[in-house]
Amino acid sequence: MRSATGVLVLGSTNLDLVATAARIPGPGETVLGSGYAEHPGGKGLNQALAAVRSGAPTRFVSAIGSDAAGEHLLALMTANGLDIESVRVHPEVPTGRALIMVSDIGENSILVAPGANSLVTTPTIPASIGVLLAQLEVPIDVVAESFVTARSMGITTILNPAPAAPLVPELVAACDIVVPNEHELDALGGVERLLGAGIGTVIVTLGARGVEIFRHDANSSSTLPSFPVDVVDTTGAGDSFCGALAAQLAAGASLHDAVRWATAAGALATTVRGAVPSIPTAEQITGLLADHAR
Repeated sequence: MRSATGVLVLGSTNLDLVATAARIPGPGETVLGSGYAEHPGGKGLNQALAAVRSGAPTRFVSAIGSDAAGEHLLALMTANGLDIESVRVHPEVPTGRALIMVSDIGENSILVAPGANSLVTTPTIPASIGVLLAQLEVPIDVVAESFVTARSMGITTILNPAPAAPLVPELVAACDIVVPNEHELDALGGVERLLGAGIGTVIVTLGARGVEIFRHDANSSSTLPSFPVDVVDTTGAGDSFCGALAAQLAAGASLHDAVRWATAAGALATTVRGAVPSIPTAEQITGLLADHAR
């Protein structure tokens, strides 16, 4: 039985350009904003930082440009203790950007310009890895090939299918756990379709309503409630959930305990503006769980 406790996150790195306003404009509409900030982001980077902040040794596979944004993000990865051996720097393309609008009630709308993320390639997976986590902001064929290799090594594979896109059969066959939100789940055809395709576990994040877990082997579902917090910005909450989940599973936690830990991480992430700035530490997550155990 494998005892590896490391996490490998395969995914995107972006600089998030965040504008705040009373509400998010509709098509063809202009709304005056109330603030602007730039933050590190990208679903891959967010999830890698969430995993390492939850205590897991974490290797990150990504790509950046050789611009100022790339230099800043690479320094952030190093400062947070990520293994960046598999982060590639490409001088011919810019670092990815995410254009994010956030309303006064914490809702968000996001457009991603991939840049160097489109050049991410299949990594070598070290034996120390217990969990491979990926999203769909990098080429799907790279994700599929990496998952097939990981499964052959006995590594648990987790896919966060965001942004939602048709899943190639070889990727579906290599997924142990899929973690969509409600919109992504609808785009993928629903829980029954995913379980019917052979995926063992589907974990649906429901925001303030918590998380629902569906398991193929048990032919059952269960729901874990969320934690009541003062929501400021939901950007990055799902990424905090996924990275924290991967860290706990790599450390040997049960699925139930790992999901509860991840749910606390996701809730805490909504209390701070920005994706990376909002990702909680293990100490913060432990504190929230302790408060609700009394």
